[in-house]
Amino acid sequence: MNAPALRADELRVRLRQLGLYGLLARADDIASKPWVAELLNIEEEERQRRSLDRRLRHARIGAFKSIADFDWTWPRKIERQGIEELFGLGFLDDGVNAILVGPNGVGKSMLLRNLAHHALVQGNTVRVTSASDMLADLAAQESSAALGRRLRRYTMPRLLCIDEVGYLSYSNRYADLLFEVVTRRYDLQKSIVLSTNKAFAEWSEVFPHAACTVTLSIASCTAPRSSRSRATAIGSKRRRSGPR
Repeated sequence: MNAPALRADELRVRLRQLGLYGLLARADDIASKPWVAELLNIEEEERQRRSLDRRLRHARIGAFKSIADFDWTWPRKIERQGIEELFGLGFLDDGVNAILVGPNGVGKSMLLRNLAHHALVQGNTVRVTSASDMLADLAAQESSAALGRRLRRYTMPRLLCIDEVGYLSYSNRYADLLFEVVTRRYDLQKSIVLSTNKAFAEWSEVFPHAACTVTLSIASCTAPRSSRSRATAIGSKRRRSGPR
């Protein structure tokens, strides 16, 4: 059964979006052809598949267990409603940052990677990194120009997920670099999801000599041009093994 003929105006929009300008020039002639709709569907589906593959490669999400396997009874306390609200992705539209706070071994990384994958499948650009890897990468740049280019790796995606903040102590240089990433994304109204095992009051242990620690902790959980922020607590774990 042939697909219904496309309206000429709809056909022109889809051809322009696909960059098929040769066909666009003949839009009136081909609009009634039975093969046109199927050809466009095939091209659009292939481009969507390639776009998803490309974004998956760039996101570097890594292996993770599905949230369907997450045991909500594993942490003694968890703000499940808040986490499920994050999966609605409304915080991306508002430029709100989210912080997953809790001790080691309660599933913060698993939730962060599931959220990153969900955002990516919904058409967003995403980057996932540990705090240590990102800061070491930035610190390794040998010139201001190189640093500026590398910063774009962490500021351009619509969602940046930074895992494991607080597992190591960092120098002033690393603190300044993290502050630079946070403030640049703040100015661009782009969201960060961050996981940490430290309450903000303990961030001085992570950046023991950094003057910007207080400002950094405030900026990282403040929504650009909004009074909303999201800090989701995941309580202490029970005495059995579980996902990290």
